[in-house]
Amino acid sequence: MYTVTLGKKIAATLQALVLALGFGVASLAMSGPVLAATCDTTTLNIENGAACGAPTNAKENLFASGGIFSTIANTLIFLVGAVAVIFLIIGGLRYVVSQGDAKNIEAAKNTILYAIVGIVVAVISFALVQFVINALNKSQ
Repeated sequence: MYTVTLGKKIAATLQALVLALGFGVASLAMSGPVLAATCDTTTLNIENGAACGAPTNAKENLFASGGIFSTIANTLIFLVGAVAVIFLIIGGLRYVVSQGDAKNIEAAKNTILYAIVGIVVAVISFALVQFVINALNKSQ
């Protein structure tokens, strides 16, 4: 009974950590130095105003290899894979400390199985995201 409660607490803590890291990475990826282009402030017209307001360090393509979408997607896929590996380790530890109890062994095997499924999903989603990004870059 104690290991189930401990497992739930660990799972809740890891979920909160992944969410916090995801939001932190997303906010860092979206915020960056955006400097105004060199503009002529002596002539006041629409073209100069637009040139003064245009960012210089912003990514030209949202889906480029260093774009925001690619950065966020790769970071989240990495986090999912890391959490799956952590749960694989937790499942192995639960299996070792199950002391022959059939219920605990079954729960540990399920944890290992779901962790492996999570790793496979992370690898497939990484390949899918890379395929979509490459397809979008070729179409432009």
